[in-house]
Amino acid sequence: MAKTHQVLTTPAPGTTVPVHTYTDDQKAKIRALREYADTELLPESDPYHPWELRWLNKPDTMPRYMRAAKWNLDDAKKRLKGTMEWRREYKPDLIPPDEVRIESETGKIIINGFDNDGRPIIYMRPGRENTETSPRQLRHLVWCLERAKDLMPPGQESVTIIIDYKSTTLRTNPSVSVGRKVLNILQNHYVETLGRGLIINLPMLLNFFFKGITPFLDPITRDKMRFNPNLLELVPKEQLDADFGGDFEYEFEPNSYWEQIVKACKIAPDGTRLEDAPSTQTDVPADAPNGAVSMPVESLADADAIAREQATSSATTEGPEQITVVA
Repeated sequence: MAKTHQVLTTPAPGTTVPVHTYTDDQKAKIRALREYADTELLPESDPYHPWELRWLNKPDTMPRYMRAAKWNLDDAKKRLKGTMEWRREYKPDLIPPDEVRIESETGKIIINGFDNDGRPIIYMRPGRENTETSPRQLRHLVWCLERAKDLMPPGQESVTIIIDYKSTTLRTNPSVSVGRKVLNILQNHYVETLGRGLIINLPMLLNFFFKGITPFLDPITRDKMRFNPNLLELVPKEQLDADFGGDFEYEFEPNSYWEQIVKACKIAPDGTRLEDAPSTQTDVPADAPNGAVSMPVESLADADAIAREQATSSATTEGPEQITVVA
């Protein structure tokens, strides 16, 4: 496959997305959690009200919190309220791109490609660290999580994170305290969002880092982490970066990468969303590899409605449901 700057923002053609199914009792608890959320919703006079409502309306929000709470409604309410309060303060869905753009200049965290189940892939390369420790680093990570969620195909609720420790040193590796902050955000405010955590090329020198954060890993997160797996068993060859044995010869170029992600996710300069008209044709760069076609995107409201409808129609008790993505 030829080298390219084209970012993969759609899954491989024919990708099948597994969909969660729920019993009648579980559906009732999901509805009850949503009814509770409505009682905690910001008033319409609050500027953040439409963004909070948009998040609550996502088809995956209530199910994720119920699953994370192991279907204990009181625990789910507590978890959901905690995240609502965090989102009001942090406003993760309204981070302006230019606020965190400098953090992306070396490609230390990029979103590119999808795994076999249609999960967006976030590559992390701590060896490319380019800034000093600051709150902006965490906001950049949160911005990337939000963009990965924007790119999820209907029915998909989680991401795959590949952490490559090649060339990482004690200086460039995040501190244990930063690692704990990342875990706090991921485990408490992006519950059930980590589908797989794949650790590659971890040197013995950095084992202390994982020993330092292991006590803060909940059992579910720990079970999703794998060290040095065969990535070709988990990611289509045409979607896997060539650095890890795939055929996708992506060459990182900061301006091209940033512009493609911002455009694909329809992010406005102030962090809000661009609600432009649907595209009438696909735009395929000259160097785009096979399958890297950017599909026409509806408005976010339309996309949310489609995802909600598909999630609702798939929530049956007749065994595993799947959505096939055809490009």
